[in-house]
Amino acid sequence: MREVFQQSLQEVQERLVGIAELVEESITQATAAFGNSDVALAENVLDDAEQIGELTLALDELAIDILARQQPVASDLRLVVGALRMGASLQRMGDLAEHIAQLSRYRYPESAIPKGLSKTFARMGELDVQMAKLVVQLLSTQDPAVIDAIRDLDDDLDELHAKVFEKVLSDKLANNPMGVVDATLASRYHERFGDYAVSVAKQMRYFLVGELA
Repeated sequence: MREVFQQSLQEVQERLVGIAELVEESITQATAAFGNSDVALAENVLDDAEQIGELTLALDELAIDILARQQPVASDLRLVVGALRMGASLQRMGDLAEHIAQLSRYRYPESAIPKGLSKTFARMGELDVQMAKLVVQLLSTQDPAVIDAIRDLDDDLDELHAKVFEKVLSDKLANNPMGVVDATLASRYHERFGDYAVSVAKQMRYFLVGELA
């Protein structure tokens, strides 16, 4: 029975990694679609979001079954409970990647990025992709050092988010209300993507040391 239990826990970790890898692919394509007005890439992201939702639901069912049948304790319990929470965060990251892709899809063939903000959004996209890669690494290796790296990138992302708001509130975009809406939404989606990556990192810290801080 113990061997079966350990195999179940291993499957939980493997499924988390698989979902995280799909999220990484999704945000990579979403940011490229947003930056280049690539509607084909945007459509791919919409398909990924549906798959991420299905995989997350399957993970939830596995975790609940483990809780009901095995009644894990200590670190095993933290892993299973954390998997439920991390799965939810990963699904939300996938949703946010979908929202970013949808912006480019709605504005096609025009760009959803107002003039003067291309470099800022390119950098925000790079940070989101880097954070997604680190989440995959964290779930694969359970290396505590990766947690700090994710938080550091999130700080950089927050700074860029604040700069976007300074820009949209300036007089330069006063005559472009649609651009203001697009920039505000896109910046919020990028920033929230980072927040959910941090949420995954916090849950991994909880699993490793029993603390959420």
